[in-house]
Amino acid sequence: MATRTLMAAAGRETTTVAMADGAWRRWRGPILVLVILVVQAACALFFVSDILFSVLGIYARPIAWRTREMLELGAALGLVLGLLLGAIAFWRLARDHRRTRARLDRASSAFVDLMEQRFGEWGLTTSERDVALFAIKGLSTAEIAGLRGVAEGTIKAQTNAIYRKAGVNGRPQLLSLFIEDLMEARPPAPRQPE
Repeated sequence: MATRTLMAAAGRETTTVAMADGAWRRWRGPILVLVILVVQAACALFFVSDILFSVLGIYARPIAWRTREMLELGAALGLVLGLLLGAIAFWRLARDHRRTRARLDRASSAFVDLMEQRFGEWGLTTSERDVALFAIKGLSTAEIAGLRGVAEGTIKAQTNAIYRKAGVNGRPQLLSLFIEDLMEARPPAPRQPE
């Protein structure tokens, strides 16, 4: 019993560490952008305030020339650093967008392939396939009838035939069949080292 409790606690600890790591990865990008904005705002404030003070005739107590040069050099380096960090953030965003788009394309392709496979297994006619696709997309019976140019009664008869052939009672169950199939086809998540 004590061993089981310790193993459960270790499992929760591993899960907590994995969740914390995931949270850090999720917030790393926004934190980077926030740092960029703060650095660039401070540098811009330095340069703009210097110009505004000169234009408005507001004279602050003079500082040593060497100190002023160091401040200007630091502000310029801050702007360059902001530019570099901005480029890195943009590159990461573009990379993540490409990866997400590729995943979405793969998922969409897998869903279409799965639908075609199931429609074939159920022996749906061409018309039933079209109606099933529209039903899965969430269109109402009236909308499907309008798109296909047939009476609503025809669509109701076709949807009933689709549900009967698929072995379900309605649209939500039909959609859940595909979702379950996709979830089962998904590769298992990699195990976290213990």
